[in-house]
Formats: sequence, structure tokens, C-alpha cells
Amino acid sequence: MPHSPKDGNERVLSTLNADGTRRWLRPKPSCGRFHGRRRVFGWFLIVLFVSLPYIPINGKPAILLDILKREFTLFGKTFLATDTLLLMLFVMTLLVAIFLLTAVFGRVWCGWACPQTVYLELLFRPLERWIEGGHAQQKKLDKEGPNGRRLLRHFVFFAVSMFIAHVFLAYFVGVDTLALWVRQSPFDHPFAFLVMGGVTLGMFFDFTYFREQTCIVACPYGRLQSVLLDRDSLIVGYDAKRGEPRKRGKLVADEPRGDCVDCFKCVATCPTGIDIRDGLQMECIHCTQCIDACDSVMDRIGKPRGLIGYSSQNAVSGQKTRFVRPRVVLYPLLLAGLLTIFVTALVNKDTADVSIVRPPGATFGITPSGDITNRIKIRVTNRSETSQTYQALVVGVSGAEVDRPGEFRILSAELPATLGSGESVLAEGFVATPPHVFDKGRATVTIRVVGEDGFNSEVDYQLLGPWTLRK
Repeated sequence: MPHSPKDGNERVLSTLNADGTRRWLRPKPSCGRFHGRRRVFGWFLIVLFVSLPYIPINGKPAILLDILKREFTLFGKTFLATDTLLLMLFVMTLLVAIFLLTAVFGRVWCGWACPQTVYLELLFRPLERWIEGGHAQQKKLDKEGPNGRRLLRHFVFFAVSMFIAHVFLAYFVGVDTLALWVRQSPFDHPFAFLVMGGVTLGMFFDFTYFREQTCIVACPYGRLQSVLLDRDSLIVGYDAKRGEPRKRGKLVADEPRGDCVDCFKCVATCPTGIDIRDGLQMECIHCTQCIDACDSVMDRIGKPRGLIGYSSQNAVSGQKTRFVRPRVVLYPLLLAGLLTIFVTALVNKDTADVSIVRPPGATFGITPSGDITNRIKIRVTNRSETSQTYQALVVGVSGAEVDRPGEFRILSAELPATLGSGESVLAEGFVATPPHVFDKGRATVTIRVVGEDGFNSEVDYQLLGPWTLRK
């Protein structure tokens, strides 16, 4: 178990003291080759997150998740709630990609791309050190209790959390709507204001108080390591054969001694407060801070780098590491198959959605001329990027016709109808058929909906009629 370098007491969690009180972690940043790369990549992700709602693609935001309209725009393509197949394929592809990424590169997501790590380590903790000072000053403030610097830090954290919450809200309402709401009273849009306030308070609580406990306690990803990783997966590990026995002080002649000088810099810099020398642990997020800290010490004492570095469990234990193994072969094959199906379904997706239903309680009616009438409802949704005109025709049963050919009288619109991109129409009308088309009270007709862009959809629909035997 991870333990404190000073008291030697075992801990259940690295954020708990022996008496159960909170152990506040104030990691010392280690600036090295990996820290520089993580900082560049992390800030790229932050800028990308802030910019995406403002980037137009095909006249639409790069990402807009309109839950109220049940329309989801991703990089210029709009998906509806009815796209269950595409959604299922997308989620499955994402899961397999995560499995593959973890099997090959370990917890690279946690240390390099997870929003919790990126914002905490590259934004909130640097702001904290700028306001409160370094490791020693922060520890001193922990003992003093509430003070001016802590209050200033809370104010800055709250302001940054509010800004991030507004960006988060822009993903769901769009930047134009958000800009309008910001200039209006919260009472004009109370629900959106409550969402923004809730996200702000959640982020403020997370980055001010809960912090690394999100990774240690709340996030399930670390607990899945035993399933997602194998002994050949990439990890951040300590070379015990080279480092042990670890000792401080000057070298004594003929004394067995490893390269580790037991300086605890790897522990002091760890954002989750563990000792990497204790082996692979759930709390390790592979942030590489311990690598940069150890490399700097090795440089000073004239030893080669790599005492702590990227490795695998087999390599650390002196066994042969295999890159090609069953999961590294099967996951890419499965991922390629899912991507092929997803792209094929996306490319061949119809430019309109058509659904036909029977109104509640409706059976059939008889006209004075003896024809059988059935009420139907047709919903047409334009999924193309341009305005289209749609009309409906009844085909497939001899003698069947619409009460007004090509026209369905409806509540608020009618077919033929011209629909803009993403718009839909609900049409209601009657299908009139002669009695002889029914067999045992049933007759199946085909209703065709056509659009000016070449869209053609045929839907079978069952009519109800008198119980007669077709001759």
C-alpha cells in the first residue's frame, strides 16, 4: 500500500491520514521532457474545448447537442434521436478504441487527455501556486486555516469554473443563444441558468475540494485496470533491480547499493500521493511526473536516466515483453469492422425519415359510395442539408387511392410540403379503398413518400376493413 515517506504508516487511501482526516496533497511540479509535452498537448485540448462551439462546419457549429429538439450536430452532420443504429455503432466503436488504447498504451488517457487531469494539473493547480506560493507556503496555509490568499484562490477558482460552465452550456444551446442569455435576466431562462449554476458549483467543488479523489475514489477506470491491462501493457514503473537497495547519503566502500538515493522526489511530485516504487497501483494515472523528477536526480548524480520510466509489468520483472498478443490483434480487427459498418451506415443514411402510424382508437369508416376509409398519420423529417419538397402517394393495392390524390390534410401543415433542413411535418388523412381489396378484414398497401432530391421511401401499412373473404 502507498505510505507516507515521513511517518511510515500504511494508508487505505493516499488522501487520508491515519486518523481518518483529509490529507491535502500539494505536489511539487517536476519540469522535464514529459511535463513539457503534456503541457503543450493539454493546452491544445483546452483551447479546442473552448473553440469548438464557435467553429462553423457546413453552416453549423462543429458540435451542438440540442437535447430539447433531439438533434445532435457533430462536425457538420446532424443526427436525430431516431439514429439508434448509428448511436449504438458509435458507442461500441468508442469502447473498443478505449480497450485498444489501454491494452497498448496503458492509462495514457488518464495522464494526458482526461479533462480532470488536464484542468487540475495545467490550470487550477498552477493558479493555486501563483496565488498561494509553492509547496512549503501551501502547507503553511493549510495549518493557518482561512486567510486572504485562500479566499482569493476561491474567488479565482469560482470565476474560472463559471467560464468553463458557460462554454459547456454552449455545446447544448449554441453560442448565439448563449450570448443572448448572458445579456438577459436569469428569470428569462431559469432552467438554463440553473444548469450553468449547477455545473459551476460542481466544477468549483471538484477542483477546490475533491480534486485527486475524483481519480482515486469516484472514477471507475482505475478499477478496471486488471481487466483492460495485461502484463505487456505500457505502464509507468520503477526498476527495482537497478534501484534496490535504496539508500541515502554518501557511498560507503563495498556497501551494496542501488541507484535509488531514496530522495522521495517521485512521491513529492505525484498528484495522487503514491510511491511509484511500491509497484503498479490503482491510483497511478501515468502522468509521468515521477519520471521527470527521477531523471533530474539521475542527471545530478551522474547515473543514466530510466530508473523510473515507461515499461511493462513483464519488463519490470525481467521477463520478455510481447507487443503482438491476442488482444492487440483482436481489438484492431473488431475496431476496423465496427468503423466499416459505421461509415457504411453513415454514407448510406437516407436524406429523410418517414414514419406512418394509426391514430389512437381509429378503425375504419364507410363512405356513401361504399368505399372503406382508414385514417393514417405520416411524419416526414428532412435530414438533408437543403430544403426539400415531399409528397405522399398510395401504391400497391388495385383501386386504392387517397381521398385527395397526393394530399393529406393535417393539423398544422400538409403534404406536399417544403421542409427546411432538420424540419419535420406531421400529416393526417384518409386512404379510401373499395371493399373487395380486403381479405378477412385486412389489406396491406404501400405508401410512397418522395422528395425532389430523389428520395424515395416505401412503407407497408395495414388497412382495416370489413370481414369478407376475397374471391
